[in-house]
Amino acid sequence: MAEEIAKNAHKASTILKTLTDKQRSDALYKIRDGLLLSKDKILLANKIDMENAISNNLSNSLIKRLDLSINNKFDSMCNGIIDVAKLDDPINNCTLATELDDNLNLYRLTCPVGVLLIIFESRPEVIANITALAIKSGNAAILKGGKESLNTFKEMSLIINEILINKTDIPINSIQLINTRDEVSNLLNQDKFIDLVIPRGSNELVKNIKNNTKIPVLGHADGICSIYLDKDLDINKAIKIIIDSKTNYPAGCNAVETLLIDSNLSKENETKILKSLLNSKINLHIDSNLLNKIDKSLIDNYSNQIILANDEDFNKEFLSLDIAIKNVNNVQDAILHINEHSSKHTESIITENEETANIFLKGIDSSGVYWNCSTRFADGFRYGFGTEVGISTNKIHSRGPVGLEGLVCYYYQLRGNGQVVGDYLGGGGTRVFKHKQLDPSKIHL
Repeated sequence: MAEEIAKNAHKASTILKTLTDKQRSDALYKIRDGLLLSKDKILLANKIDMENAISNNLSNSLIKRLDLSINNKFDSMCNGIIDVAKLDDPINNCTLATELDDNLNLYRLTCPVGVLLIIFESRPEVIANITALAIKSGNAAILKGGKESLNTFKEMSLIINEILINKTDIPINSIQLINTRDEVSNLLNQDKFIDLVIPRGSNELVKNIKNNTKIPVLGHADGICSIYLDKDLDINKAIKIIIDSKTNYPAGCNAVETLLIDSNLSKENETKILKSLLNSKINLHIDSNLLNKIDKSLIDNYSNQIILANDEDFNKEFLSLDIAIKNVNNVQDAILHINEHSSKHTESIITENEETANIFLKGIDSSGVYWNCSTRFADGFRYGFGTEVGISTNKIHSRGPVGLEGLVCYYYQLRGNGQVVGDYLGGGGTRVFKHKQLDPSKIHL
């Protein structure tokens, strides 16, 4: 069964990548329209999933991720599909052109990765996001949702498949949706037909997938994001950024989890920052050195929100209104701490000192490094990618929010007129290569 699913996806991918951008984009408009028409059905199914999650005592962070009805998430999901449709065609673009010799031209062209296997937990909007990105980039996709979102997943998959089959030029099996964990285990063995696995979920999920497949894996496990407060910060900016980074969506992988405070920051500003966090109902896990120095009035008035931090708190993704806090001596110490403890997701420095900021921006080993802005900006939609298939902390192929660009690779196309290597130096002949660089922006193949 798994081999058949993978084979069918591979066959579909060979046709999908030959369709025009208009054919692929038109399909996305029709998917968006179909989802909007079925909004009530989908939200009803989502409500059932929510009720099951609550009755099964699942975590608040997971329940928030599951809920399509909050913060206009459903409408944003549908708008994201159109944002992707409006993006430039990511495939068949020339990125290098070289005239090797007369009538012998080399081109490097973007192309789809091929077949994607995407495994995600709880977030039902991922179905729409990835369907849009896969079709626009010419990739076939096999999707497996988490059991927590099973009812929403089924309802949305029925709608999407019906639209693709009956109202678009997209080949059958371009988007396949599977329901069981056994199918995933078997699909992870289909390295002949599946080109890339993208897991979206817990640290345990990602590690398990990486340990059980030969297929390349693109993704991140934890989102342990940090903010460093430099001594030269603007206090109003600092408070606004930290509160947003922690409270805007605590369950997000781009929410801040660690706060590093320069030991030379004024006592007054330190107290203002800590008090603002406490007033925002955030629990502060403060290391012992800093805890012994903070304003005593904070401990007296907020004792139930101030906790002695342990070492593990600085390697932890809380996904809640909790944050680990400690002092560091300077920006170099902040960099050393972050590079050792973070998950290489997103880090931010708050300072008015450009020299210090540049040291931080260049020294941090993460996929996103910010200056004076919230870590919550680490998102494909906010980057202008339309939406994202996930966030990668890998150091090859793609890093950070992965949009269309992260779902294409390239191949070399050589166009000749009867030339053979034997005519050239190094191959037995005397002819010399020109290797003349051409302007790829003027190449249209």
